Amino acid sequence: MVLVDTSIWIDYFRGGDRSKDLEFLIDENLIVTNDIILAELIPYLKIKKQKKVVSLLYEVAQIPLAIHWEEIIEFQVKCLKSGANGVGIPDLIIAQNAKQNKCKIYSLDKHFRLLNKVLKVNLH
Repeated sequence: MVLVDTSIWIDYFRGGDRSKDLEFLIDENLIVTNDIILAELIPYLKIKKQKKVVSLLYEVAQIPLAIHWEEIIEFQVKCLKSGANGVGIPDLIIAQNAKQNKCKIYSLDKHFRLLNKVLKVNLH
């Protein structure tokens, strides 16, 4: 399974070519989302009156968020010690969520490449 990050969805909605694998993943039913990613995407889509897109996003399989704050703190400590500064808590939660559910992360966000080096998150 592949947890599709906000940056991929935005590129996809804009017709960008950096998310070209997304259609294949959708067709093969390999994508998942979570509440953080939906919370980042849906408000803007609602303002733009994209009801059908919102409805379709809610149909994507959601993996449950079980935030373990002590682990998030340790992730941040590892990041800071390794020089991976500026990784936000939402990205750490997404990384934790992907690891818990044995998912790959599909993202254009450079923070996930840093997290891959420091925390060994699995990237698509």
